[in-house]
Amino acid sequence: MALRKDLTLTGLTMIAIGACIGSGIFVTPAETMKAVGHHGWVLLIWAVGGLVTFLGAMTFSELGARFPKSGGVYVYLKEAYGDIFGFLYGWIILLIVNTGALAALATVFANYVKFFVELSTYAKYAISIGTIVGLTLINVTGVNVSQMFATLFTSLKLVALLIIVLIGLYLWPTSDVETTINLVTQTPDNLLQGILVGFVGVFWSFGGWHHATYLSGETENPQKTIPRAMLIGTLTVTTVYLLVIFAYMQLIPGSEMALSEKIAGDAVAAVITGGGKLVTIAITISIFGTIGIYTMTAPRIYHAMANDGLFFAKLAELHPKYQTPYFAMIFQMVWACVLILIWGTFHNLMTFVTFMDIVFMTLATASIFIFRARDQSDAQEPAYKLGAYPIIPIIYLIVTVAFVVNTLIDLPMQSWAGVAILAAGIPAFYYFKNHKK
Repeated sequence: MALRKDLTLTGLTMIAIGACIGSGIFVTPAETMKAVGHHGWVLLIWAVGGLVTFLGAMTFSELGARFPKSGGVYVYLKEAYGDIFGFLYGWIILLIVNTGALAALATVFANYVKFFVELSTYAKYAISIGTIVGLTLINVTGVNVSQMFATLFTSLKLVALLIIVLIGLYLWPTSDVETTINLVTQTPDNLLQGILVGFVGVFWSFGGWHHATYLSGETENPQKTIPRAMLIGTLTVTTVYLLVIFAYMQLIPGSEMALSEKIAGDAVAAVITGGGKLVTIAITISIFGTIGIYTMTAPRIYHAMANDGLFFAKLAELHPKYQTPYFAMIFQMVWACVLILIWGTFHNLMTFVTFMDIVFMTLATASIFIFRARDQSDAQEPAYKLGAYPIIPIIYLIVTVAFVVNTLIDLPMQSWAGVAILAAGIPAFYYFKNHKK
């Protein structure tokens, strides 16, 4: 039984955009302002973050064309470095990156519901867990339902962000907020450190674009569709983010922006009575849609690993009617719900998730050098080859390696905890390998 190839360019592009735009843009620009202290530097950091993401997507376009099957990053790592690296990526996605993001997003979603309805602690847990369970069951019914879901909620969140942008641009000519990009006279102390710390929120907000590669095995003409979806998606997200952040700057002073825990709501509430509630509705819609996408995409990794004999064989099973990796989706659902009950705050989870995600994005990007070297002895060429090679992947690697090293030094609790869980995956790999034999 094979996975159905039902995903179109529109559906996959909406998944790439929707996986990026979750809660981050509504919260994390305040963290960037706190790190660097000036509007110009904030805009520059987010622009660089968008550029780095685009360069990563360009590199992944070739990787996706080389390996047009489900699993995405898992497949690239396994083919480049061996089974253990592919396994460790799936291990981290399951135990930290995707389930941690699901737990964090579901918790935030329940907090925003609490903004409208008085909830007890148990009711909040019930909403968080119920959201993940309900969306997982929806996605079990097939990718046609999933891409319609992604298209609907991604469109709604883009409309909400557009409203914020229009309000900001309307006030721009008369705004008293200082937005001049004077990067010379407004240089903060410890600039490089501030930029790299600011990248935590930036990479969290841009993270998710590569989820399109997880669905290669269910995509029409994946060699062409995957690259186009990722490139269109990252360019769209970068443009939207910069416009939204610029709008924030027209609505709220920098000193207040740095201290805000709900910058989108505070910014709109500053000029429109009840604006905070309107933005809260937009945030709730955005988070709900992102949870739906995440419950669909990552289980394809566990499915691919199980097919390779490197995970529980049950995870390779497809639903007899819908032909989706339903058991892998349920497995992920259960662990994410456990994390809701035992894990920490949204901000700790954000750093925890982003650090490990970027570690493996760095390794996956570097794999292109290995594949290009193999091309010299292999007559088969991929359907798409990256231009400006090796400049594009090298720039991406310089930024991401600097981010990883700085996070290990400046945010040791979250980053080293991730390293410990990663190390625990090594004996697990050899267990599954020996069990396979």
